[in-house]
Amino acid sequence: MKFSICNELYFDRSFAAACEHARSVGYEGIEIAPFTLGKSVFDISSQVRRETVQAAETFGLQIVGLHWLLAKTEGYHLTSPDADIRRRTLGYLVGLAELCRDLGGKIMVFGSPQQRSLDSSTSAEIGFARARDLFQQLAPRLESLDVQLAIEPLGPEETNFLTTAESTVELIEAIGSSHVGLILDVKAMSTEALPVPSIIEKSASWLRHFHANDPNRQGPGMGEVDFKPILDSLKSIGYHKWVSVEVFDYSPGIETLANESFRTLCSVKGK
Repeated sequence: MKFSICNELYFDRSFAAACEHARSVGYEGIEIAPFTLGKSVFDISSQVRRETVQAAETFGLQIVGLHWLLAKTEGYHLTSPDADIRRRTLGYLVGLAELCRDLGGKIMVFGSPQQRSLDSSTSAEIGFARARDLFQQLAPRLESLDVQLAIEPLGPEETNFLTTAESTVELIEAIGSSHVGLILDVKAMSTEALPVPSIIEKSASWLRHFHANDPNRQGPGMGEVDFKPILDSLKSIGYHKWVSVEVFDYSPGIETLANESFRTLCSVKGK
């Protein structure tokens, strides 16, 4: 497996400077939050796309893909009762898939809790059907662009829709596309009843991507979670894709977060 880091951690510097530091630590890849490149995906020019690719290539990093797909946007929602909003959301996701392809990425992580939660008028069954239908319409474009969509279970404190790996796999199976799979996130899995390694093993067939963090919202090794059984589980299922460090609490400092997370993952992987 390969280690990457999410670029929004480097909020205080340019993308090129973020790549330079990430590579100096030892990361092989970088995962991009689209809002760091432009307010809307439709505002991210071809020049910005070329410069982003060039910056990563200059420092020997691979652009893994995109996450936080709908963060800091307005007017988009996966399960909205408004069909026009869902239609626009589909169009925006197509635009993100094209951005991912242009950057050389292969994975799009769909978390976006605020843009998927069910409102009081939407039952779980109706929300499921709306999400399934939208993603089924997206799937042919994903296939033509050779981009994978990875749907992310998130904890109940963040959303009321797709809060377990099991319910997310149910949606993925209903969508029925080889280009739609699962991402697992340690912080989110920590809210489930099953131990994290058990969730990984049960989800092996659908797993396309992995986020490493701690329930304290910092990086691997910076909280109480033991990452050895987690990486052992990934090894046991033959996972050879990316493990991306994604943090939310920046208080320890950017350099500390990047370095401590990488050191933990490397030390555990080597055991």
